[in-house]
Amino acid sequence: MSLIWLAPRRTLGLVTDLGHGNRDGTDMIMAKIRGKRPAVLELGPAGRMARSRVVGMGVAAGQRASVSAVVADADTAISAGSGDVPVLATPRLLALAEAAAVAAIAPHLPSGMTSVGTSASLEHRRASPVGAEVIVEAELTEVEGRRLMFSFIARESARHPGGAGAGTGAGGAGAGDGEDLVVGAGTVERVVVDRAAFLARAASHRP
Repeated sequence: MSLIWLAPRRTLGLVTDLGHGNRDGTDMIMAKIRGKRPAVLELGPAGRMARSRVVGMGVAAGQRASVSAVVADADTAISAGSGDVPVLATPRLLALAEAAAVAAIAPHLPSGMTSVGTSASLEHRRASPVGAEVIVEAELTEVEGRRLMFSFIARESARHPGGAGAGTGAGGAGAGDGEDLVVGAGTVERVVVDRAAFLARAASHRP
């Protein structure tokens, strides 16, 4: 798995067939939720909350990173026990999203501090076969004290053998040559904690 830390910027370019961008330049993802109206996560300046920074730390909305991985047998639903088909497992996709979220804030946390996952929401829209390259990009969109909310989007690269250009997947129309395909999208919530104190509490809960 490769990891790239990306510096914050105003225009993120996470607009895909999951939604669209405002004409005034505000970036957003419109996540389609079955049976509900689309939930809008604003990523531009208009979506930044007043409390957009963790006190005493450099963590702030707009920080982002991406990770990529080539799907191997160990990444499939068969190996994960989440299905019986040799395609990227949904738990593995979520793990990549978590890794991207961790990477987005890692350079900004003080020594001794880390973050732990508390909740996640994921729509896995397309199957990725063994050999496909999947790229997941996460951005910190909301900071409320120690609570951090990230949005993420996953794409299957057309540049890798077995990727989007091969037209593989569970459903939906295939993209043209050279186009990345959206694999999934969602949100991840993490909380900043003191690493030593967190581990001590976890150990104290053992029987």
